[in-house]
Amino acid sequence: MKLFSKANQYCRESTWKTLAALKFCLFSIGLIVGVLLPEACKTPVLMIFGTVFVVTYIPLMAKFFRIWRG
Repeated sequence: MKLFSKANQYCRESTWKTLAALKFCLFSIGLIVGVLLPEACKTPVLMIFGTVFVVTYIPLMAKFFRIWRG
């Protein structure tokens, strides 16, 4: 499947820093989905991890789509 070959190419062309950012990105979205906090704590935690997710997701996907276009 073309998606998997492009994903493999993305990993081959990435440094450990890019892959670490990917892990932070996935970890952050996991916390957003899985967090169960009291209402008073929910907003600040979601804002922090939502920011981490956006800051890591945008450059990761930008690189992926640059590779995808060839």
